[in-house]
Amino acid sequence: MRVILLGTAAGGGFPQWNCWCPSCRVARATPERAHPRTQSSAAVSLDGERWFLLNASPDVREQLGRLTPEAPSGMRHVPVEGIVLTDAELDHTLGIALLREGRHLQLYATAAVRAVLAEDSRILPVTSAFAQVETTDLPLDVSVPLRYRDGSTSGLSVTAFAVPGDPPRFARRELAGHTVGLLIREAATDATLAFVPGCGALDAALLARLRQANLVLFDGTFWTDDEMIRLGLSERTAREMDHLPQSGADGSLALLRRLNGPRVVYTHINNSNPILIEDSIERREVLAAGIEIGDDAMSFALP
Repeated sequence: MRVILLGTAAGGGFPQWNCWCPSCRVARATPERAHPRTQSSAAVSLDGERWFLLNASPDVREQLGRLTPEAPSGMRHVPVEGIVLTDAELDHTLGIALLREGRHLQLYATAAVRAVLAEDSRILPVTSAFAQVETTDLPLDVSVPLRYRDGSTSGLSVTAFAVPGDPPRFARRELAGHTVGLLIREAATDATLAFVPGCGALDAALLARLRQANLVLFDGTFWTDDEMIRLGLSERTAREMDHLPQSGADGSLALLRRLNGPRVVYTHINNSNPILIEDSIERREVLAAGIEIGDDAMSFALP
């Protein structure tokens, strides 16, 4: 299984267009010290040619260039076989509408996510006006095969599992399965990727699930719980926004280092997070714990 981090920033990207927090200032002044990043998404493939996106960010047009480095021979080329969604947030789903030129899109999502896309954000009906959109239900804790657009098997399957988090603020209803993590598994080798870009808490059951994976891509949104309040950017804590902060005795860094097996990489990193600065103390603390910090275009081969 091949995995590419298409984007590693939280919503708004890095540096965010209207933000002049310390990390964004460094990214603008000396980008070699704080690499610019597009909004969070990943892609998986077995043959390096046909890919399944894990979320579809507003930066998808730029990101897809990382999947086809060489010019294809035909007049049209669609490397995306399907899109698997973890939630219905705008920074994870606006890219669906931007892929309408593909003419045939496959979406894998829970019933709760599909309901928000159909009724609240209206992304499904808007996209369906331009392209054939097929949706496949992802029941919680059930393995579902990922199929190519022609209906053939890909050799990959996905299992969605609930993680702590609220539905999008524009959702009118709260249904089970509005925020999930994904286990992507290759049948031939049992290689497994865990993709959890948004998560409000890590309990023993979730840690046990992550231990099944060879690679864990995990929510790295905030460094401290009061990060946004301290910088004057928000009135809510990280936990109130359903993102477990990294630092502290009960933060994700202390918990994830106990996994003792999978390779762990932070993604979905907010522009305010000091780990984005290459020479920061916080970044060194993460690396010293044996956890990596995702960067756009970072790739992995599993197992």
